[in-house]
Amino acid sequence: MHLDHATIVTADLDATRRFFVDVAGLTDGLRPPFGVGGHWLYADGRPVIHLVDSTLPYQAGRTSPRIDHIAFRLDDGEAWQALLARMERAGVAYQTADVPLSGEVQLFVALAPSVVVEFVTAARNAARAAH
Repeated sequence: MHLDHATIVTADLDATRRFFVDVAGLTDGLRPPFGVGGHWLYADGRPVIHLVDSTLPYQAGRTSPRIDHIAFRLDDGEAWQALLARMERAGVAYQTADVPLSGEVQLFVALAPSVVVEFVTAARNAARAAH
């Protein structure tokens, strides 16, 4: 079993797409012609993130389905450093945390309320990850 994809419903479709393409390094690709706007974003030839344009207005006090976070693993130190450089160039704020007993580092980006993206790597790859 493997993760097929995650769907994010967002009121700011373009900004969310730009983050995943320009910063995270995914590719905007072919998407079936659904009745609502969106994008399919690809990694390694597979559509791993499905973005859907939010069609319902926010209602205070109403809980809606959400994804707590999506995590991407980067096993290569150069790929990790390139991610950090893209984040800096784009002015993306993030937080890092060490994973106890694992030798790994997590990097978290809050794209919008209820939409968090995590990147994780081995601590040896994250020497410059303090932000």
